[in-house]
Amino acid sequence: MGWIALTGRDGGQFAAGGFGVTAPQPQPDPTTLLPRGTLMIETRPAIGQRPQVLLSFGRTHPWHGSFSLQLLPSGGVVLIETQGRDVRHATLAFRPDDRADSLRISYSWDAPARWGRLSLERPGIIGVRSIKVPPPHPMPLADLRTAFTDPRQRHLDPEVIFAALSDEVEPVGPMPGLLGTVPVRTPQGYVEAARLRRGDCVRGTGGAVVPVLHRLERRVPAAGSFRPVRLRAPYFGLRADIVVAPHQRLVIGGSDVEYLFGCEAVLVAACHLVNGSAAVYAESGLLVRYHGLVLPEHEEIEAAGARSESLYLGRIRRQPEIVAMSLLAGLNRARLPEHPRPLWPVLKSYEAITLAAARAA
Repeated sequence: MGWIALTGRDGGQFAAGGFGVTAPQPQPDPTTLLPRGTLMIETRPAIGQRPQVLLSFGRTHPWHGSFSLQLLPSGGVVLIETQGRDVRHATLAFRPDDRADSLRISYSWDAPARWGRLSLERPGIIGVRSIKVPPPHPMPLADLRTAFTDPRQRHLDPEVIFAALSDEVEPVGPMPGLLGTVPVRTPQGYVEAARLRRGDCVRGTGGAVVPVLHRLERRVPAAGSFRPVRLRAPYFGLRADIVVAPHQRLVIGGSDVEYLFGCEAVLVAACHLVNGSAAVYAESGLLVRYHGLVLPEHEEIEAAGARSESLYLGRIRRQPEIVAMSLLAGLNRARLPEHPRPLWPVLKSYEAITLAAARAA
């Protein structure tokens, strides 16, 4: 089914039958359990010297229990989950990075399989930190509904951007970035991204004909680092508006790029292009589905006339444990491509601001 709850500072929504289901959804029975799922939290990094309690809630009926997810300023994500006298505790250590605009933390569990995972990602940056956690308890569905819809019965840190809940173990790792309706140039003309399949060809760097190895797709909450961005024509060479993920990067070239950065072109994330005119945040429902094309090399692809990028995998094939928890799980790891480095240098947020200021001058 997938995502069933979403909340932020302005309130939340919960649908045990899944978002988009129009039939009436009764409140869950207090004894109904969610045996597996994923709790995702996106937050700004801790600034002070005290731990951030990102999300916490508890219960007294029909049994005592609590859940807490904390972020340590020194670098660490702490999970504490109790049921009666049984306490499950895990700490995922990481090195704080002042350059990170946000952190994405995912707690996934499968109680029947006695398996759990705590993961940390920095949106827009390749790489995942993950640890296995002690055999988890199934989560009471009524507790989760209360935590997502009743601010009086939970603690949600002010720095939390959003929290979301899925009744499935959600993947982590490389994330697609094109809405399915984005037209991608092929030798036969433009084809919507969602219609491309393994074995189809697209126009790559310099107009070369390049085969599609895989098309990956993922449905995610339309919030935070997933909030869709509308790129407007005729900016960036676009023939029509397109909608992409904030981390989807465009290829930007020109004499000012060569002067500022000493290279022919650079990659700029769509979120760094949002300025109220050329790029704006798009109207969306609660969820959005993104698609990404895996090519033999990291290539330029043409999206409605704009120079964009194919899905960048880096050297993930050398990390079987990361492949297994990603959208690539189930594919032949030996046949996955390696992308040693991005096609062009990737601009950081302050560099993108510098480029935008130079073009506005």
